[in-house]
Amino acid sequence: MMKPCVLIADDDKEIVDLIADSLEDEGFAAVKAYCGQDVLELTKDRSYALLLLDIMMPNGSGIEICRTIRDRVTAPIVFITAKSRDLDKVVGFEIGADDYITKPFSIDELVARVKAHIRRDHRSQARRQERIYGNLIIDKDTYEVLKDGVKIDLSTKEFQILSYLADHHNKVLSREQIYDAVWGQSELGDMNTVTVHIKNIRNKIDPENRLIVTVWGVGYKFTGGLAP
Repeated sequence: MMKPCVLIADDDKEIVDLIADSLEDEGFAAVKAYCGQDVLELTKDRSYALLLLDIMMPNGSGIEICRTIRDRVTAPIVFITAKSRDLDKVVGFEIGADDYITKPFSIDELVARVKAHIRRDHRSQARRQERIYGNLIIDKDTYEVLKDGVKIDLSTKEFQILSYLADHHNKVLSREQIYDAVWGQSELGDMNTVTVHIKNIRNKIDPENRLIVTVWGVGYKFTGGLAP
């Protein structure tokens, strides 16, 4: 089972190491960043369970970075700050921060807050029927697919096929299984219909065939891992 991964960004290496070690002791994975540019690079094609951002970082403050990435990062964002002014907190909340923790902080309190936010976010995602696979978001409630924060226009059948494959990620599904799940009565259908739809989906979201893999003679497999 994949560990929930937390991105920790602070220009103070000792603080980053302390937080990372404490989270790893609690069963989390940790990715370290030391400036705003690091955060931009590390969130381009990877999803996280939560982001911890220091407000005062070189090459982009926590506020600036949050404003830049908020549309494509759905995970909770918690600011770490030496500032305790209400104005800073108001600005942070207005641009999408979920919480603040002020230095000096108790590491036990920080870990507790991280756990609480991730639990809440998981419950919220379950209610929304939204699933995140790397840089791809599939929302069953709205029939929307977003890649890198950009909406991808899929037909209803294309969405249903993608959703069905994603629900069974890393499992090989035959064209007959896919047809039966989406259209019903596979014994009466033309299996080339599935092939054409898969091709259309790939052209729109997966031109390099990394997410949807063809297993020759068997069917197709969705390889995107569900984000923690």
